[in-house]
Amino acid sequence: MTAGGSDADRFAGKDLELDKPNPARMYDYVLGGELNYAMDRRLVDEVLAAMPRARDTAVLNRYWLRRAVRYGARQGIRQFLDLGSGMPTVGQVHEIAQQVAPESNVVYVDNERIAVAHSEIALEGNDRAEMIGADAERVDEVLAHPTTKRLLDFDRPVMVLMSALVHYFSPDERDAGSMIARYRDALAPGSYLALSSFTDEQQDEEMFRAVELSKDTSEPIHLRSRDDVHELMAGFEIVEPGIVFTPEWHPDSPEDVGETPELSGVLAVVGYTS
Repeated sequence: MTAGGSDADRFAGKDLELDKPNPARMYDYVLGGELNYAMDRRLVDEVLAAMPRARDTAVLNRYWLRRAVRYGARQGIRQFLDLGSGMPTVGQVHEIAQQVAPESNVVYVDNERIAVAHSEIALEGNDRAEMIGADAERVDEVLAHPTTKRLLDFDRPVMVLMSALVHYFSPDERDAGSMIARYRDALAPGSYLALSSFTDEQQDEEMFRAVELSKDTSEPIHLRSRDDVHELMAGFEIVEPGIVFTPEWHPDSPEDVGETPELSGVLAVVGYTS
């Protein structure tokens, strides 16, 4: 598979950025994973001290991603492109999609060396799911990758996933909207985009303290409003209930929403191409 072959070899010499905590490794630690370093754990512990609900925020975003994938699979989607997928964890996209439809194909994309290397273990024996080592912003590289071309047919609908990705794009330095538009233009009618982002809407000081701490990582967080997220979804028809906090998006039960869904701190949306 790709993760154990050319991509893993190409990423073997990639700078691990050991001078700074890495968001992908930090997220792995928050979710209970083991693919992280002491510096990542230290900063997560600082974030949790400043924002005790941060672990719940990460878990709620993961739950939303699973519901979005399940929704796509139930709409007939059998192809998934997970950008900035991060570390292999239990309940990954291929597991959820293939529970609904075993014939589903999944391509994971990440530029974190550990995620690429360990994907071989997580995806062992599954010839319908592979990780490629690439930067999601290099759209042409992702779409032209041999693994992408082998597993995904862009003449048929694809669900693109950008879970907790765009809030790492500084509005002054990186154009998330243009990146999304390029993926959108490659999609067949009936395709979907599922996107989530940290937000400054209805947030308290805990969120802003956590964002301040993120400046010490290799990829600081940039909060986005509903209007910002809506702008990123240009060209997509937004699925009900629209742009909402993660617990509010197609909850499995009303009780899952809770009384304060805004404390999840993350907006989520799914849209489709017509």
